[in-house]
Amino acid sequence: MLPLPKIALSAADHPRLEQLARVATQRGDISAMLLMLEINRAEIVPGDAIDLQSVVTIGSWITYWTNWAVPRKTVQLVWPEDCTSDLAQVSVLSPLGAALIGLHVGDQMPYFVSGCMNVVRIESVTGPDTNVVPLVRPGRSDDNEPMDDDPGPTAA
Repeated sequence: MLPLPKIALSAADHPRLEQLARVATQRGDISAMLLMLEINRAEIVPGDAIDLQSVVTIGSWITYWTNWAVPRKTVQLVWPEDCTSDLAQVSVLSPLGAALIGLHVGDQMPYFVSGCMNVVRIESVTGPDTNVVPLVRPGRSDDNEPMDDDPGPTAA
């Protein structure tokens, strides 16, 4: 068995992660139980700590390898309510997400899927991209004007 790596959680994410894990654990969610164990052994660091640049946090883009020799993959760790059908997103409440949170570049972490142990190894971590513009903008509730549904000019 691999020794568990040291993990770090952002002080900004810690309370919400703990609440999320506690509620899901009470419902019997096994991934939430792993997440709670990780939260309890984590070092809590200030959100502006330089160390967080190479640590997996919510919103991070992570490139990783697994022990089953699948080519490396890049995903974004997200809150469960932000997870869509996009395969590039991983919920922090999934087995992989609970294993990823708090890891540093180069760390390896075991996790279980369908009773099988896997190992994830972190190759790189990129912080959340604040320059990303959503494709769909939510309507403003204070805007009384009708929404313009005209898609603009189209090619013939």
